[in-house]
Amino acid sequence: MEIEIVGQDEYGSAAYSKLFDEIMSDLNKAVLIDRARLTLQPEGPLFIFSIVLKAAPGPKTIGDVSTVRNDVGGAHVTITEERYAPDILQELFKKYGRQAVTQQTRFDLDVKDAKEDEVSAIVVSSGEEDRREIMGALWRTMPEGIKNRKTFMSGGVITVVATEEILLPEMIEAGKAEHVAMGGSADV
Repeated sequence: MEIEIVGQDEYGSAAYSKLFDEIMSDLNKAVLIDRARLTLQPEGPLFIFSIVLKAAPGPKTIGDVSTVRNDVGGAHVTITEERYAPDILQELFKKYGRQAVTQQTRFDLDVKDAKEDEVSAIVVSSGEEDRREIMGALWRTMPEGIKNRKTFMSGGVITVVATEEILLPEMIEAGKAEHVAMGGSADV
């Protein structure tokens, strides 16, 4: 993840870059971010954080987050991304019933009378949760006391304009300009 800091305080900029990287890494969001530009104007106070995601969050299917194969009597699922395990179980229970789903181990499931392609196609995440988690991580990196925020999202770009004071039109315009500079749409 490439981090660019725009601000007057050299020491503060370096410290903020490190803090942003550590928080995003701790929350496992750094791997999703291609680059970030953080504009720090504490005298304003105005903070504009804009990130470009490696890929825009989209729906995830069981096939995206696990390995599915046809097996004797149904389909076998090996979950490869643990965070989706509860959603996979919930969706399989909903479609096939609890009696048809046998959990062999924490990550291995058998689904009675199911076919690989139909199990693989079941959606387990809309992508909205990923956006919320990224937004939450972004907000955690902001200074304490930030009360007013405006968020712009388009494609794989998320920009947050924040201040402790009233969010003025020129602040919002600066955020829009930053959003566009990072590759976001101008009509947000």
